[in-house]
Amino acid sequence: MLALKWEASKNPANRAADGAMNDTMITSDMLQEFEQVLANQQIRPVFQPIVSLDDGTVAGYEALSRGPQNSPLESPALLFLAAEQSGKVWDLDFLCRTKALEKAKHLPDMQMLFINVDPKIINDARFEKGVTKEILDSYQIDATKIIFEITEKTSINDYKSFRRVLDNYTSQGYKIAIDDTGSGYSGLKMLAETRPQFVKIDMDLVRDIDKDSLKQALMRAFQDFAVLTNMKIIAEGIETVDELNTLISLGIPYGQGFFLGRPEAEFMDILPAIRQHVIAKQEQKQQELFHTPLTIPIGDIARRDPSFEVSIIGSQAIEHFDCNPNLMGITIVQDGYPVGLLMRNTLFGRLGTQYGVAVYTKRQVSLLMDRNPLIVDYYMPLDQVSKFAVSRPEKNLYDYIIVTRNGLYYGITTVKCLLEKTTQLEVNRAKHCNPLSGLPGNILIEEKLRQELERRTDFAVLYFDLDNFKAYNDTYGFDNGDKVLSMLAQMIQQQVLLWGNRDCFVGHIGGDDFIAVVKQVNVEALCQALIELFDNRILDFYTERDKIKGYIIAKNRHGVEEKYPLISLSIAVVKNQAGRFKSTAALAETAGGVKKRCKVIWKSCYFVGPEACGH
Repeated sequence: MLALKWEASKNPANRAADGAMNDTMITSDMLQEFEQVLANQQIRPVFQPIVSLDDGTVAGYEALSRGPQNSPLESPALLFLAAEQSGKVWDLDFLCRTKALEKAKHLPDMQMLFINVDPKIINDARFEKGVTKEILDSYQIDATKIIFEITEKTSINDYKSFRRVLDNYTSQGYKIAIDDTGSGYSGLKMLAETRPQFVKIDMDLVRDIDKDSLKQALMRAFQDFAVLTNMKIIAEGIETVDELNTLISLGIPYGQGFFLGRPEAEFMDILPAIRQHVIAKQEQKQQELFHTPLTIPIGDIARRDPSFEVSIIGSQAIEHFDCNPNLMGITIVQDGYPVGLLMRNTLFGRLGTQYGVAVYTKRQVSLLMDRNPLIVDYYMPLDQVSKFAVSRPEKNLYDYIIVTRNGLYYGITTVKCLLEKTTQLEVNRAKHCNPLSGLPGNILIEEKLRQELERRTDFAVLYFDLDNFKAYNDTYGFDNGDKVLSMLAQMIQQQVLLWGNRDCFVGHIGGDDFIAVVKQVNVEALCQALIELFDNRILDFYTERDKIKGYIIAKNRHGVEEKYPLISLSIAVVKNQAGRFKSTAALAETAGGVKKRCKVIWKSCYFVGPEACGH
């Protein structure tokens, strides 16, 4: 992706100075130099990467225009201000676009070209002539790779006419993006009227999003809207790893900002470490589909807030709170070890008392801090932390939870964040779990097997199947059949956890078919234990008469009555050792053969590959 853009709005320092820039007087010398810039085509395009937050690859670039080096007009804000006073905004815009297109000949394949345009300019007949197929062909650029990024420098009076112009371009293969969405009503109106393919979220909404739950809710709403309307979100102005992590967790597909990559004269790739970080966060996000609050460590949701030494005084704490209005507390440490917690309400509550300012502003915060805050280890599961958090006194219920790693301060989390994460995990599992057993369904099963095969680790897959279950259902009814399935699901989970570890996985394929993925487990002993338990427990689901007989009478598929033995359990085991299987399809094919071996035995049994059989 490549976009032609004023750089001033992308740099926080430049953005803060925008108002001052607009008030700057353009001197006659600057106007003369501007004419020379146009005449000599002294515009330098630079390129900032736009990164896929799914896999960490560079999806493309945004082109930012700069004037001559060491000149007042090097600033794009002053450059366009001079163009406006000279009445040559179109000429400058055309020159910037031309320079970007010239450089874009070297853009790698499979990347799109974003061209930033003012609504007034895109309506201009000269603009249409400037992006004709012939001109694009001369730069060896396909129209389907070009995206017009609409800015809000000029208000749109007639959206219907403007939409017709955009439709003309989209019919030719071009795409549309809306810039600075979320910065005001006009941006939302343009979004509704133009129905773009890409939506760029203003950096004001991205800034400190990791610390602001309201911004997270807004970003999540934009992403949900984008998914429903087949649009793609690009988050602008990412400057910290915590902002990046939050955007990845929210499912935002693309990101841009100084943290990912600064504007360069060439098409530069992002640092390998950043790409690996994105991949790792996505893998962690996928793993959460298989986890519950029992298995996710609190450290995964910890926020890396700075800590303060016990020697700081009240005025320093006040200054930090004033500079960070969304911050509710600070952790106090001594040589890296947490020794206390100072919440905002505690500090300002004391300052509001008589002589409070005089007493506490110049004295150490140790006078005010909670010396016994809730401190938990990085690897403590969410559910356990939740129990500790809600058992605190009511006045401390919403205090920060301090997270340590190897005893040293690591970060904090909040009760709100803890509850949100727990709820999210439960909702994620509910979406893909079997409603009867509550176990992960086919989507999660497929994903689990794929991940294990990619890791090339040694593991075993156990396929469970009930024999004579249909006859039981027909005789005893579906309600009793469901009770049998629930019993089996609970039994498998209990025994797998008993013989294995938390990394083991149990899923419900459907009907009476279940699956387990286990590691470092004595598979034969596990299967034998499951069979003995099942054969004992299944008797509870039959009448005394049928238990004594050892069979039931039921109709077969042809409507003829037959004798059917009591339900038995078949377990087909396939071991993946030394990366034996390359795909889930190959694994399933082998499992199918093992299942057939089990079916010829008319009682509960297990079969491990072609080597051994137990019953």
